[in-house]
Amino acid sequence: MPRTATLPPTAPGTDRPVLSRWPRLAAAVVPVAAVAVVGSLATSPNIPTWYAGLAKPDFTPPNWLFPVAWTILYALIAFSGWRLLGIAPATGSLRRTRTLALWAFFVQLALNGAWTPVFFARHDPAGGLVVVVALLIMILWTIRLVLPLDRLAALVLVPYAAWVSYATALNAAIWWMN
Repeated sequence: MPRTATLPPTAPGTDRPVLSRWPRLAAAVVPVAAVAVVGSLATSPNIPTWYAGLAKPDFTPPNWLFPVAWTILYALIAFSGWRLLGIAPATGSLRRTRTLALWAFFVQLALNGAWTPVFFARHDPAGGLVVVVALLIMILWTIRLVLPLDRLAALVLVPYAAWVSYATALNAAIWWMN
């Protein structure tokens, strides 16, 4: 496995921390929490109205399962981001991989945040399908990029990829049926 190291406590030649524990925790948790809040605000008013009136496939889970699943997944996503933000690869190629992994991580998070307003607030299953397919691709790419940097940070994203695969099938079925 390639050599990686945790971030040093101070930047070379300075007394300043590079990224101390609390800023790293905030950088991992705040964007995930923001996505969760946006999702909740876009979803909640539409569940009993628009979503309830849609034709849905037999494999649609009960409504109570979605917030339970997403709470667990958002915790795993934040944990993965926290770990990713805390590593400093020892080689140049892994440094580039880390930079790309961070970009991929935050792009997939932005796509996650975009799906709910498109699907629920705009009542657009076709647009939601486009977003969720892009989201799934970005999650898989993020896992691929993170894997050589931090195996655990990559592996905790696997349930997220599985759930979004399921959500993609559900979104496609809802689009097809409506």
